[in-house]
Amino acid sequence: MTRPSDRKPIVVGVDPDPTHRMALAWAADEAARRRLPLRPVHVEGVPTRGSWPREVPPSWEEWNEALHKAGRQVLEEAADFVTSRHPGLAVDALLAEGDPVWVLREQSRDAAAVVLGSRHLSRTQEVFGSASVALPVMAHTRCPLVVVPEPEHITQDPAYYVVGVDGSEHSAAAVDVAFEEAALRGARLRALFVWEAGPLRVFDEHGPQEECRRLLSEIVAGRRARFPEVDLRQELVVGHPVHVLTDASAHALGVVVGTRGHGGFTGMLLGSVSQGVLHHARCPVIAVPTSV
Repeated sequence: MTRPSDRKPIVVGVDPDPTHRMALAWAADEAARRRLPLRPVHVEGVPTRGSWPREVPPSWEEWNEALHKAGRQVLEEAADFVTSRHPGLAVDALLAEGDPVWVLREQSRDAAAVVLGSRHLSRTQEVFGSASVALPVMAHTRCPLVVVPEPEHITQDPAYYVVGVDGSEHSAAAVDVAFEEAALRGARLRALFVWEAGPLRVFDEHGPQEECRRLLSEIVAGRRARFPEVDLRQELVVGHPVHVLTDASAHALGVVVGTRGHGGFTGMLLGSVSQGVLHHARCPVIAVPTSV
């Protein structure tokens, strides 16, 4: 994601509910591993009449001060949680106003990564619902976006990361981040090239599969030299990319996927694979834009 000398912060969106700390814990651990500062961010929305229990609403100044007070409390509790987990970690909390998507997009311009949580309501609601910020942030982020729907599978031996490879520049950026993460954790890396066989596969399988293997070897070749300590497993798997990567996520520390970068309509720009993995993965997902 970044070198320690860059000192870009790990930005994490803080949930006001203190029982939802998985994303904050992941971000704090990552910042400590990379020797980077941590920036917890809490975004205040615009108050509505229904947010105040009294019959007569207070003045705007009172309303705003109440939101600020609550926001500061959220960040203080988050900072205490981080300090208890990593006493020496530099924490620079930010209380912001406005649209969470816009705030996090702006924060991504000067961040090593942006980390978000994902509550277990329903998978459709939590990732694609109107209250979600993950997909619109991912569509425009300038750094890797990490979504933490479930804890890492740290009991798996050997521990491993999964990265999806398709030979494109999007997956090349994802492979770079995947090697970094695996090296930091002393974990194995499974580089999966998923071949979607067409209806004529019975007539010609060998040629296309050999081409996939060649592309996979080419895209990991330079990275293997930079990270010789990483135990790399190159795998060609026949199936649908979302299904294959989701299955591989069941016991992984994380799944790394590339995204198509910036633009307008979210669903078109992210691509079906990155959206599908975010929707179904059973471990943290690291979505990497090409610009990283």
